[in-house]
Amino acid sequence: MILDTIAAIATPFGTAGIAVIRVSGSDAIEKVNLIFKGRNLNKVKSHTVVYGHIIDQSSKVIDEVLVTILKGPKTFTAEDTVEISCHGGILVTQKVLERVLETGIKLAEPGEFSKRAFVNGRIDLTQAEAIMDLIHAKNENAMKLALSGLSGNIKKGIEATRETVLNLVAKIEVNIDYPEYDDAQVMGNEVIKPEVIKIKDQLHTLLEDADKGKIIREGVRTAIVGKPNVGKSSLLNALLNEERAIVTDIEGTTRDTIEAYINIGGITLILVDTAGIRETKDVVEKIGVDRSKKAIESAELVILVLDQSRKLSKEDELLLEQTKNKKRIIVGNKNDLERVLDLEGIHLLRLSTLTKEGLKDLEKEIIHVLGMSDIKDKDFNILSNVRHIAKIKDTIEALQAVIDGIELDMPIDIVEIDLKKAWQYLGEITGDYHPEDLISELFSKFCLGK
Repeated sequence: MILDTIAAIATPFGTAGIAVIRVSGSDAIEKVNLIFKGRNLNKVKSHTVVYGHIIDQSSKVIDEVLVTILKGPKTFTAEDTVEISCHGGILVTQKVLERVLETGIKLAEPGEFSKRAFVNGRIDLTQAEAIMDLIHAKNENAMKLALSGLSGNIKKGIEATRETVLNLVAKIEVNIDYPEYDDAQVMGNEVIKPEVIKIKDQLHTLLEDADKGKIIREGVRTAIVGKPNVGKSSLLNALLNEERAIVTDIEGTTRDTIEAYINIGGITLILVDTAGIRETKDVVEKIGVDRSKKAIESAELVILVLDQSRKLSKEDELLLEQTKNKKRIIVGNKNDLERVLDLEGIHLLRLSTLTKEGLKDLEKEIIHVLGMSDIKDKDFNILSNVRHIAKIKDTIEALQAVIDGIELDMPIDIVEIDLKKAWQYLGEITGDYHPEDLISELFSKFCLGK
């Protein structure tokens, strides 16, 4: 199938030193050569940079450029590709792109370059998704995770498992076509069932690290909660090492939730500083309190701040009850003052946002509570993508159905249906089995020029 030649600006929109316009397709070189003044691009060797000018229809110079010629299949899309490096002004970049499109080249849709790389067999779906993960990586571990996916490590593991499942399907097919070679019951119990159990256990092991992968990739929504004036905003500022939230001695200063990002031990926390939770008649403050309660519900980690210089109040007790089923760290702030607070049987991490005492202990506790203490020892060949995780779970369910079918003495050809489903689900992860609507949905989330 011959695809249209496409083009898009591949660098972020805005003023910069340079901007890059990417063109990909069978006649990319020929079309760009029509608007290029310099050497004949059709005669330039692959992976060569050429100096010249982009000209308009009257042969007037639009911009001074460097043009990179990349001939397929050794390109990202596996097609002939031209990259025009022009000056990074908004207007000049737009003018060069408009001139490229005047040659009959189509404007690329979001993610179309990556989609072509997939369609042309250059990458699989896991690698395509890893590209976007790499672009959006918020910390070093997220970058490592994305690079592992981009190198094809996830693909290799999934393909190996899929091949094992396919071999089992083949054995069943032989049994169906040539029943004299194997008794169906023996075939199920002695050949298929042990192998399916083994595969299922391997996938369960894969899922055990998936939560860690998801945390690395997406970060952890962390709510800092407590009654008014216990030091929630001061804690946010101390962790960020900047004055992000307004801090005063007046109770109820924070009226709404404030969000900020911070990296701790290679993990991104989306910190949410909430309004102090208490009974109030103030309409605006009440809205903030309601939002704080919602923040607790949606949080993956709660840092509950208590004031060590005061005895436990009803508001404190209510928050302890509301957060007891969440992953949480209970912090005793104002360690620089006289300690009055006593929590029997509850671990209290003591610190002072004023002197910064105990902040490092809090960071270590966050990593411990999230179960990420061993993350530096990981090889990052772990699942993190929600779609991948869902398909692995579907695969496990299908494999369990195979086991159940064998134990119920169901005909082997009926058991085979669920085994084929498992094979299909694994194929949907890498894109070896792909409904068209899935592909379109995935690549529509990509940025232009990628």
